[in-house]
Amino acid sequence: MLRPGEKIIEKLGGLHKFMNWSRPILTDSGGFQVMSLAGLAKMSDKGVDFRSHIDGKRYFLSPEYSIGIQQALGSDIIMCFDECIKSTADEFEAHKSMKRSMAWAVRSKKAFDHRREGSLFGIQQGGTFTNTREESAKILMDIGFEGYAIGGLAVGEPQHIMFSVLGNSVPLLP
Repeated sequence: MLRPGEKIIEKLGGLHKFMNWSRPILTDSGGFQVMSLAGLAKMSDKGVDFRSHIDGKRYFLSPEYSIGIQQALGSDIIMCFDECIKSTADEFEAHKSMKRSMAWAVRSKKAFDHRREGSLFGIQQGGTFTNTREESAKILMDIGFEGYAIGGLAVGEPQHIMFSVLGNSVPLLP
């Protein structure tokens, strides 16, 4: 998005030509990157307002813009815009964030242009809480996606907790 920018990549024929790579490419929505820029970002239900770490310029990243960027890049697997939270989040914070991510999943699906190449994947969220992850999986399946991902892991939690969340999450998704 920031360097070199989706417009330049699109003009050059997409990521496949830019990288000289003929195999599938998965792009992230930006949710994890937003978490890593926490001091520079302001989150709302509309999206994320942030300043570039490069030059301080202001940007607004919404689910619609995230999907547009990924489609302009020519990605094969496009991830819904989601909110990624820190591993230390409590259950209330994890549930609130998951609900925001699910609302953004609906907006991401509406923004996805089916006339273009690529598959849209929904991302399960919910921190380390089984009931929140179960609710997230049900909502994503009701929305309906071409694929599903387990998000919000490897963000600082101990490995045994990550494996436990994975073990509980995988059976919840098709």
